[in-house]
Amino acid sequence: MKSCKIVGLFCASVLVASPAFAFDGWHLDSATAIPGKTGSWDGLTVDADGNRLFIGHRKQGLQVFDLASNKVVKLIDKTASGSSNGALLIPEFDLGISTNENGTITPFKLSTLNTIGEPIKLGNEADSSVYDPATKRIFVVLDGDKTGADLAVVDAATLKMVGKVKLPSRKPQSLDVDEKGNLFVASRDMEAVHRVDTKTMKVTATWPAPGCGQTNGLAMDNGNKRIFLGCRGNAKVKPSFAVMNAETGKVVYTSEIGGGNDSVIYDADLKRVFLGNGVGAVLNVFEQVNADTYKPVETLGTRQGMRSFAMHPKTKKIYAISAEGSADASRKITTSVSPFYANTFFDNTFTVFTFTKK
Repeated sequence: MKSCKIVGLFCASVLVASPAFAFDGWHLDSATAIPGKTGSWDGLTVDADGNRLFIGHRKQGLQVFDLASNKVVKLIDKTASGSSNGALLIPEFDLGISTNENGTITPFKLSTLNTIGEPIKLGNEADSSVYDPATKRIFVVLDGDKTGADLAVVDAATLKMVGKVKLPSRKPQSLDVDEKGNLFVASRDMEAVHRVDTKTMKVTATWPAPGCGQTNGLAMDNGNKRIFLGCRGNAKVKPSFAVMNAETGKVVYTSEIGGGNDSVIYDADLKRVFLGNGVGAVLNVFEQVNADTYKPVETLGTRQGMRSFAMHPKTKKIYAISAEGSADASRKITTSVSPFYANTFFDNTFTVFTFTKK
């Protein structure tokens, strides 16, 4: 009897401790191929109210994917010629913006998906963009040179460019706002984060990110005043997830992730940070215990080249895109990402993937 009680106590202790080893169980729910030509791609944006996914399919244009029917229902006019990098959605103004590789933005109405006038030229090349509700301004990352790079600043109400912010970085990447007048930009080449005053359009701080080689992805946790960084790594530092204090610039946490990070997603409801990595072909999931404490939860195997991710804020489904590709040695390969980074894609293989929690 005494032996049985001891066993019972041991079993109970296992039951109590086991949740520490539990994981969320994210898994592939569906994969929907989009017929037609396949080219390179960039950003994904979920329109929760319209239950749509906006896909920056570059030379194919900004595609609108209906999440109920799993079909492309619209190609936003004048975005294929500009080579869309993705969409910025601003429901406050019934406005969508396609940020295009040729340095233009294509505005359209969210309600009708019809374009508003002609594409607006901002610079030589445009990448990512963000809306700042504090100033009602749109900030667009433009191509850099040896002197640095610019952020084009556009008034959301009038769609007029009101100025530019000069950054010391040649490779600014992802950006986000704290909705209180500060913009944060990841600098890949400087391995740092720039803070910008969205009203004065001036850089107010540049914070190095030790332990974060090639700072690339970025997302904000405004409740805890933290910046989440996806780092591609370098010769000395492995690819990693880093957490930075948004008030002081101090890095408070780092952990290894898969190679080739692009996407960082934070969900305050789930207390989870997701990092999508196209070279490592994994989605890293971290639990936020508190502002400065994080735990790896799981690492989901995905697909080679799957780097663009977005979460539906209501259903908590995660969407991603990828295609069958190859590194054609006769063409330019972006070796800064990977020596075998795909530069050729096969038609009818561009696919929307949906991931859900167990």
